[in-house]
Amino acid sequence: MRALRRHRPLSALVVAAALGATALLPASANAEPAQAAAASFTEDFDGAAGSAVDGSKWQLETGDNVDNHERQYYTSGTDNAALDGDGHLVITAKKENPAGYQCWYGSCEYTSARLNTSGKFSSTYGHVETRMKIPRGQGIWPAFWMLGDDIGSVGWPNSGEIDIMENVGFEPNTVHGTIHGPGYSGSGGIGAGYSLPGGAAFADDFHTFAVDWNPDSISWSVDGNVYQTRTPADLGGNQWVFNKPFFIILNLAVGGYWPGDPDGSTQLPQQLVVDYVHVTTGAAAKERQKAAAGGH
Repeated sequence: MRALRRHRPLSALVVAAALGATALLPASANAEPAQAAAASFTEDFDGAAGSAVDGSKWQLETGDNVDNHERQYYTSGTDNAALDGDGHLVITAKKENPAGYQCWYGSCEYTSARLNTSGKFSSTYGHVETRMKIPRGQGIWPAFWMLGDDIGSVGWPNSGEIDIMENVGFEPNTVHGTIHGPGYSGSGGIGAGYSLPGGAAFADDFHTFAVDWNPDSISWSVDGNVYQTRTPADLGGNQWVFNKPFFIILNLAVGGYWPGDPDGSTQLPQQLVVDYVHVTTGAAAKERQKAAAGGH
């Protein structure tokens, strides 16, 4: 973990409830946590070019994120999140304000998209994986992560947060995996970074990012290479809040405390291209984890 890592965002989901922002509060946020999902989640983003994501699996949040001082306005529809017709979801960050959107700092300067599966899919444990090609540039911040289903009742960080992959544009060679919970949130999150060999940039190609999540244990991998495992022993006596259902979030932020704002070197638009999101639970996940352990 970079020593200079700054505040990890209080989720826009929480900002919506606590600060009255326009971001969407998930349908399940005020409900009791669901039981552990028995079924796996398979999203391959098949569909016609320009079409929207499957509404039975995803919802789009809208609004800004004042707490983290991100610069984008998240929109609904297909202007910033659409299928490309070749089996990918493309989330596009643009320097624009086509509808007079208002952000915490005034007239918004950028648009982008943020999707979640709250109220549609959540799981307790399993192998959670995506294959994606991330964007590049100062101030660009893609993320694939999870929040506890009970966020509406217990708030953040008591809900827990599992960051499977985050990248900030000033580190083109490195991604981060982190957990946040009570007593270890924001800049105190617990995690590690993974850097590609030879100084290669993640934005140059597709890569696979995953966690293997078990009771009292989470392991992170990139392209099948496990680079950290976290357990309650890492929390310094704080509470482990990851033995319950979590839902999935995909987003592309612009600016914020950690990545900093775009500058003259930042080229826009930038695109996060997602090939798939797969969640394997139960016995199938155990078999996958066993096979991976045997191969490394």
